[in-house]
Amino acid sequence: MRRLTRGRATTQAALERTHRPAQVAALAIVVRITVPPLLGSWQQPVASVLNAAVVGAVAWLVGAVLLRIEEFTLRRFRVDVADNLAARRVRTQISILRRVTIVAISVIAVGAALVTFPPARAAGASLLASAGLAGVVAALAAQSTLGNLFAGLNLAFGDALRLDDVVVVEGEWGRVEEITLSYVVVRIWDQRRLILPSSYFTNNPFQNWTRTSADIIGTVELDVDWSVPVDELREAARRIVEGSELWDRRAFALHITDATGGLVRARVLVSAADSSALWELRCLVRERLVAWLQQEHPAALPRTRTELQTALSRRLPDPRSPEPA
Repeated sequence: MRRLTRGRATTQAALERTHRPAQVAALAIVVRITVPPLLGSWQQPVASVLNAAVVGAVAWLVGAVLLRIEEFTLRRFRVDVADNLAARRVRTQISILRRVTIVAISVIAVGAALVTFPPARAAGASLLASAGLAGVVAALAAQSTLGNLFAGLNLAFGDALRLDDVVVVEGEWGRVEEITLSYVVVRIWDQRRLILPSSYFTNNPFQNWTRTSADIIGTVELDVDWSVPVDELREAARRIVEGSELWDRRAFALHITDATGGLVRARVLVSAADSSALWELRCLVRERLVAWLQQEHPAALPRTRTELQTALSRRLPDPRSPEPA
């Protein structure tokens, strides 16, 4: 196989990782076929042990091959590109399938190995006959665990949540870092990790900013004085946005959204390719507009007006009093 696949780095790496399991499986099969007939009275117990060894070696080989296939599939879907929606979906599903594969192969291998021993078969039959009540108790005890298990599978194949999705959960903004069969890890913007059970995302509402696409729209709000020149403010905001590489040129607008009290509120609408770029763009627009107001229209900065009324400090005569002589 190495000679046939010479020059293919990915296949060569897969062969290197499956080489040792293949050797062990081949050796176990050859020993199982050749050794027991030579042992006479020890043939049956040795054959049972070798059967269990063959089962374990084959399970190791099958697991190694399946893991290599999963890794080869992951190499085809890159997440370090702009449009990585399909890649993140596939990676989420494969990460769940990898864990399910390991658990399934381990359970099947252990069961098949026990079957090779006749005493274990009899013990297994007696255990199955008396497992009714124990099964009910175990099901009740593992209700939450099984709920999280099925919730994890639902997340993997329901397309509601994927790896590297930007979400808002419990009032925290972050990215999905890991999805397992029992819990989900969200990396918050300040490098903290929020760990939630998988059933949380199937039983509670949450915000997913990248479910269909990563592009997003945000706003910048400024409170300014009533004397602000709105048209000039709009042109200044347009120049700032058009001069930034963070803007994806999908949406821009400036509106006065509130005019009550002593101030008016200007809202700038901008768009960006993803949430990180949008955050940087909003901060840039806010900083540049504040600097523009300070330099070009300082009178439009927020201020509080107070009107003082003065009167002459003289007392008017009372019309009911008699006039002085």
